Amino acid sequence: MLCPRFVLSYKDLPFVTLWVEYSDIPIAMKAIGAKPNKRPDGSDVYTVPVLSDPNTGALITDSLEIASYLDKTYPEKLVFPNNSEPLIRAFDSAISSLLRPAVKFIYARCTEILSPASAEFFTKARSVYVPLPWDVSRDADWELLEKGYNTLYEWYQKTDGKWIMGDTFSHADIIVACDLLWYKRVLEEDEWARVSSWNGGKWAKVLADVEKECKLG
Repeated sequence: MLCPRFVLSYKDLPFVTLWVEYSDIPIAMKAIGAKPNKRPDGSDVYTVPVLSDPNTGALITDSLEIASYLDKTYPEKLVFPNNSEPLIRAFDSAISSLLRPAVKFIYARCTEILSPASAEFFTKARSVYVPLPWDVSRDADWELLEKGYNTLYEWYQKTDGKWIMGDTFSHADIIVACDLLWYKRVLEEDEWARVSSWNGGKWAKVLADVEKECKLG
């Protein structure tokens, strides 16, 4: 949900964000004519974010599809530079595979800060991909999360600049930053400090650098 806001701001495109409760997503999406996505079992599910472009009438769902649309429609300051979209899509899948096994306790934290109706919707939607229970192996999940970021740190070390693509900023860096911003917003202060301390403070710096690049800091 965060990624499109980073992309729009990076491209200097004016936008308005409309926030909805998780439990109201199907109602809101049907009201604007958004199409549902498919769950693994084939059933329909309405998701956010959704981009509504008043200039073209386009209605785009899914963060990567929104970024792709914005690059094609507003090609100034590309987030998929140098024909990198296929590789960044693969990077997105790799990040998900790397970190998803460790986020159960973060999902549990989300349910603690959401409204009861949204917590119920969130739990039902996310448990399709990350089975319950979510808060029974917190220490092991922390170890998995740190291990995942150690791997990601190694990927960054293979570049000559501060971005995944060296000196070239891209949507890959936005993907990393959005996960980090999610943690910062939902974790306790001491828990975020723990993440921030990993790899010599790398992740707090990545988030700050991306926010500055996208003028959201």
